[in-house]
Amino acid sequence: MADKLAGKVAVVTGGNSGIGLAIARRFVAENASVAIFGRNEKTLNAAASELGSDCFAVQGDAANHSDLQRLCEEANRRFGGIDILVANAGIFEFGRLAAVDKASFDRTSNVNFSGVFFTVQAAVPYLREGGSVIL
Repeated sequence: MADKLAGKVAVVTGGNSGIGLAIARRFVAENASVAIFGRNEKTLNAAASELGSDCFAVQGDAANHSDLQRLCEEANRRFGGIDILVANAGIFEFGRLAAVDKASFDRTSNVNFSGVFFTVQAAVPYLREGGSVIL
């Protein structure tokens, strides 16, 4: 069962921690090549080091279209396409509903909604036939 994803390429946003890192670990365990994406350079580098030589990291922000484009272009350049895209990056600011201001709402929406849409848009040109997108 450890070779279920051999020869496949997975891209995981938010792959530097939490659920995204757990997903990336599973893909690596199944012998996929993995690109992880996240904002925090320290946790991103630690995750890439843990995941091993068939993984690389791209630092960026899911709210930034050019960062997402760079991620997908780099995955294509290194691995020749994308088989699995996991749009996992997300943020949440804890607080009272009445205290949420427009800037905080916009920041959250730019990552959690727009970021997901533009992650998929950036990946579409590189998705191989039969590829999967997981939102």
